[in-house]
Amino acid sequence: MFGSRIGRLALAVGCAVILAACDAPSRHFVVPSPAPSALSPSPRTSVPASPSAAASPVIPPGVTAGIAVYDRQTATFTATRNATTRFRSASLVKLLIALDYLWDRGPGYVVAPADRARFDLMLRSSDDSAASYFWGRAGTRAVVSRMVSRLGLEDTSPPPPDRSGWGSTAVSAADLVRVYRYVLDTAPAPVRELVMGDLHRSTRCGTDGFDQSFGIPSVFPKPWSAKQGWYEFGGVPTVRCVESGAYTGPVGPRARVIPVGNAVDYAGEVLHTTGTVGEGDRTIVVVLTLHRHGTPFATASSAVTKLVAGLPVPR
Repeated sequence: MFGSRIGRLALAVGCAVILAACDAPSRHFVVPSPAPSALSPSPRTSVPASPSAAASPVIPPGVTAGIAVYDRQTATFTATRNATTRFRSASLVKLLIALDYLWDRGPGYVVAPADRARFDLMLRSSDDSAASYFWGRAGTRAVVSRMVSRLGLEDTSPPPPDRSGWGSTAVSAADLVRVYRYVLDTAPAPVRELVMGDLHRSTRCGTDGFDQSFGIPSVFPKPWSAKQGWYEFGGVPTVRCVESGAYTGPVGPRARVIPVGNAVDYAGEVLHTTGTVGEGDRTIVVVLTLHRHGTPFATASSAVTKLVAGLPVPR
């Protein structure tokens, strides 16, 4: 096993989180410093952010968003908004699929030669066939259940029985910060190098033809890493992505999408950008968004990129 079960910190992060578009009471979330193991380096000490320290980003009309920006250098959040609101994961669950695959492969944590091309393509180019291969081989929904337990995730859950595909896993911005902190601060070096190495080599285009350069890749100069996610948008891109050029797209009107309570809204289009920014992966950036069904991909991509550009991201 590479890493022991993560306990929850007694210290609560002082970022009050208001659940998206509902009257549920706010609650605090904690990103735990994972317990060190014999195989992993000691994690940084977690220092809770004060409520006044974290900005509350302005979300564009017609978009529901969950945001968490975490500065690893100062161990504080610089921005949070709806960080515990749950979204359909789309391809972000590929991070959990990759970690589950590597979990019992110590001490070297080597990807089997027959699996290496699939593994890299799954993380770099968000390949769905590769994800389905590992997902099915490892027990489908059990993959998520195992990683929830191992990483102490609070808002993540497997797809419901009527939505068995890996893309319907529920995630939150707070939990994605926990995942990245595990990879960066606690995972054994070979695991960190494998996962982050692929994310640092994120391609412009997904293998399904969608342009995955929105958000983090469009806003920040290198170094950055990215794992993107999208779901629906007609299933195929209107214009197939090519591996050159910079993305630009129009911003059009959108209607408000309102999840009920903290339930996952499966009706809208989701577009997520997550990863790290700066030398040494200084800042973890997680922006999860939901758009009304039928929103064009270019419209959603432009909105997400503009939202990310307005975030306070140390680098």
